Amino acid sequence: MKERGVLTVISGFSGAGKGTLVRKLIDEYDNYSLSISMTTRAPREGEQNGVHYFFIDKPTFEENIRSGKMLEYAEYQGNYYGTPKEYVEQQLSAGNDVILEIEYLGAFQVKKMLPEALLLFVTPPSADELLRRLRGRHTETEEQIRGRMKRAIEEADIVDKYEFILLNDDLDTCVRETHEIIQNAKYSVSRNAAFIDEIKRELKDLKEE
Repeated sequence: MKERGVLTVISGFSGAGKGTLVRKLIDEYDNYSLSISMTTRAPREGEQNGVHYFFIDKPTFEENIRSGKMLEYAEYQGNYYGTPKEYVEQQLSAGNDVILEIEYLGAFQVKKMLPEALLLFVTPPSADELLRRLRGRHTETEEQIRGRMKRAIEEADIVDKYEFILLNDDLDTCVRETHEIIQNAKYSVSRNAAFIDEIKRELKDLKEE
């Protein structure tokens, strides 16, 4: 039987480099797949259903919510976005390690639905470095950057709910350490409950012979 994959949820401060980390992780190791989100917005030019997103209508998405088919979801500018449970389960059962890059509210929704999910939080080495990176992107005004930093203060209060911290100082090192954490998680007691139960059963059977 093929080993079940690990669902890893990666969150982090805006500017911490989590998107770059995820892309490099997937490029360097062939056992990872990026979760495909589901949305009610219309496809943009070049987007393909089942590749970039799963595109569905709003009534169907809302029915998926009611029937527990979404691991997490949120509404943004009148459209729903979320992670379909069936797709993730298919990937995990096939032995693929699934990466889901979302914010903490979605991460906690996933953890509630799938307690086996591994939660990782990406951070730069300091607040000064975070501010430097945000300014270095040259994509936002100072007011917007202040908003990002204010948001980071709120996010810092929930970091202790994650299982591991990823210090993204050197990207290559962070990618390697992320891979090691995910692979080592496969040997945790909580993720091997079925195996442990089987050993217990076998031992009991031997005792009774």
